[in-house]
Amino acid sequence: MNRAFGTIDFADIEDARDRLDDESVVKRTPVERSTSLDDLTGGDVSLKMEHLQWTGSFKTRGAYNKIAQCAAEGGTERVVAASAGNHAQGVALAATKLGVDSTIVMPKGAPQAKVDATRSYGGDVELVGADFREAMRHARELVDDDATTFVHAYDDPAIVAGQGTLGIEMYEDLPEVETIVVPIGGGGLISGIATAFAELSPETRVVGVQAARAATVPDSLQKGEPVSLESVKTIADGIATGGISELTLSHIEAHVDEVVTVTDGEIARAILLLLERAKQVVEGAGAASVAAVISEELDVTGETVMPLLCGGNLDMTMLQTVLVHALTDREQLLRLRVRIDDQPGKMEEISGIIGGHNANIQTVRHDRAAPELDVGEAHLVFQIETSGAGQARAIIRSIRDHGYEVRHVNA
Repeated sequence: MNRAFGTIDFADIEDARDRLDDESVVKRTPVERSTSLDDLTGGDVSLKMEHLQWTGSFKTRGAYNKIAQCAAEGGTERVVAASAGNHAQGVALAATKLGVDSTIVMPKGAPQAKVDATRSYGGDVELVGADFREAMRHARELVDDDATTFVHAYDDPAIVAGQGTLGIEMYEDLPEVETIVVPIGGGGLISGIATAFAELSPETRVVGVQAARAATVPDSLQKGEPVSLESVKTIADGIATGGISELTLSHIEAHVDEVVTVTDGEIARAILLLLERAKQVVEGAGAASVAAVISEELDVTGETVMPLLCGGNLDMTMLQTVLVHALTDREQLLRLRVRIDDQPGKMEEISGIIGGHNANIQTVRHDRAAPELDVGEAHLVFQIETSGAGQARAIIRSIRDHGYEVRHVNA
């Protein structure tokens, strides 16, 4: 195989698997069939639940493989990494297991749960910069002597080989799999997995998925070189790297069949779907694969398909944001603006109409300052819990039938 840019082959992944033969570092994660996703996609869907890994993600695989090699070579007393969260935990755990100090630089806005978890695994955390790139620049500056090694999140053959061990596991879990769907941030995960499948099951379709507002792979493939984004904004912080590398691009070009993008709205719906149907708490990056299979971007009808749930470190604040967005999208959280004559009894009347549909009013406010209102008019803005779109439409229809102008609003 072409070894340009330090590319790996299947033998490197097998060597990594030997190093990872310790259940206290990396455990074999389960696969579960999802009949709900079968119904939604028309395929046979089995979820690879890597979010149940010790650190809540696959990252320990690559980090341990890298640090174990450095430790075996001697001279490494400390490792440094930059991460928004999951790589941080993987490096901290791996370093602690191998008796090496670790310093992890995380953006100031990194989820507190991931910061706390990284520290609990033995990492010394420094919060620097507004995003991953600024954290990366500072982390590089900390590598100031021969005893310190930088552990990149994806641009390292040892990292890619470690992540590739998950590909072997996925194949062994479901040898008949026809399509696998893998989230892409910097590309280390899909590079390793795709390399493993190229050896074990070259007929299996390998599909990568990126968050639309952090997508760099489609342009990189088109231009034949890594493309970076000046800024990224997505709820899938685990894949918000804003760029890939020559190393990962070379593997994607060689072994990945298709790359699709999904919106944050689609990712939010996938998180909620996994909570409700699979009873699994999965972060945005981990849910991106499910978002892809239920989107119009990817057709898996009649196929045996395995979406990879690669991370489960969902911050509770983000969970709240996702739930509000997803419930609003499904009209289970409904915001209505009703135009009224500003007279006593109007709020009571409209509240009664809503209550007559057995819907719960969360909040209501008066707005008398809107420019379209005439003197003596006001808006009542209701936030309502409903059972779904059917009940929401019935409420709107009833309010209109009572002679009121009503609009479904988002803010």
